[in-house]
Amino acid sequence: MNETVLPYDMVIIGSGAGGGTVAKELSPLCARGAKIALLEWGGFFKKEQNTRDEIGMAEKYYFDQGGFQTTSQDMTLAFARSVGGTTSVYTGTSLTMPEEVLNRWNVPGLTMNDLKPRFEKYIRENNVHLHPPEEINENNFLFVEGCRKLGWHVEQFPVNTRACRGLGTCNLGCAVHAKQGTAAVQIPTAQKNGVEVIPFCRVERMEGNDVIAQIIPPQFGQDPSSLKPGSYRFRADQIILSAGVIHSPTLLFRSGLGDRLPALGRYFTCQPALMLAGEHPRPIQNSEGHPKSFYCDEFYHSQHFLLETCMYFPFTFAKSLSGFGEELDDLMNHFHHLQMILVLVMDEAESHNRVRIDRKGNPLVDYRFSQRSKQAFVSAMKASARILFSAGCRRVHAPASDRFLIHREEEAQIDELISLKYFKLGKIAISAAHLMGGCRMGEDPRTSVTDSWGRVHGQKNLYVADASLFPAACEINPYLTIMALADRVAEGVRLSS
Repeated sequence: MNETVLPYDMVIIGSGAGGGTVAKELSPLCARGAKIALLEWGGFFKKEQNTRDEIGMAEKYYFDQGGFQTTSQDMTLAFARSVGGTTSVYTGTSLTMPEEVLNRWNVPGLTMNDLKPRFEKYIRENNVHLHPPEEINENNFLFVEGCRKLGWHVEQFPVNTRACRGLGTCNLGCAVHAKQGTAAVQIPTAQKNGVEVIPFCRVERMEGNDVIAQIIPPQFGQDPSSLKPGSYRFRADQIILSAGVIHSPTLLFRSGLGDRLPALGRYFTCQPALMLAGEHPRPIQNSEGHPKSFYCDEFYHSQHFLLETCMYFPFTFAKSLSGFGEELDDLMNHFHHLQMILVLVMDEAESHNRVRIDRKGNPLVDYRFSQRSKQAFVSAMKASARILFSAGCRRVHAPASDRFLIHREEEAQIDELISLKYFKLGKIAISAAHLMGGCRMGEDPRTSVTDSWGRVHGQKNLYVADASLFPAACEINPYLTIMALADRVAEGVRLSS
């Protein structure tokens, strides 16, 4: 197959929180003559292309329409392909990683004194702030009311939006581009400074200093790449891999580095999540206004879970329920009466949870739920049900229950009705929020993939800059942490150039 060889000084693979940040931080080098390319599998979505149609937008933004499953088929993973990556399809939550978590990571040379100014920089750049009350929907305030009645701690999420109109379909791409992710902030700056953004570029592997890729035809009415469809070999002095937790390890495996890096793909972690819903006697404002504005960390240390407000539209909501039949139909008919809560469990980084590839080089994810995680889910569902009833719901759907709906008069029986014996993997719809790990940082090549600056062990010109660097979960939304680490990786690349 004929390949076109294109020379560059630096090639960045992936344009999400990691790749977009690296591109922007390296872009001043273009003024000194450096040639930098940012390769992205997907395309750039214009405002009018974000139609808010659930099924259609899931197909356009996500790999496998957001339905990629673990090999055991008991957890679904959603990760995006677009300019901006997953920063284009989340709710904008922007939290600074707790220092206690960084200390548990125990990566030599990686300190909060180093990361703090980087966090602060992206908080400023991406307009992280608290939404005023008038921009937040009633679903959120009912959560706050329920938590406070129970005496539980609740906090508001800072978010990275600008001129948010409260459309609610944040996870399907913003129809007004209110989210200040890398597609809105870092990548335009990088382009202005001279970085060449190449969409619809599907990278297959690396060979030494070469990135082997295919330029594919444009999709979904998006603008095509500046390069003609075909095979390309991007030759670069420095390669920064920011393809995400699933595809960064996959590309390293395809490039023949699995035998040299025994930890590659291992210690995959996430925040396994599921949803509860409660029905109020009256309609509530749930589909307009920012959908995810508050969280409860009352049980974060003691029982390893967080509770968040959430709001999903009918298709996503229905597929998250455990059950079928008349009761489900009746609940869906009361959609505008529904309050929703998202449960996130803090899992542990374990070697057997990993990203690997099949014989054709496609990614696979092995994940086994620990007993601790299962118990955390059950405890979280009990707490969520109590919040929903305290907020005024007349009935609640909890997946690990012996019935589809728990009614208000059964509230005193929550501990019996929601139980580990009803927690059935495969029956309960569990999604993986916040994918992390697989190219973990560390000193020892036997137990890590990169050093503390993101340089792949044994490779002079190859770096990783995305959430796969995390040695373990950061236990919050990882967006700002990815950017801070990517900023640090970019600094290392500059110093070595």
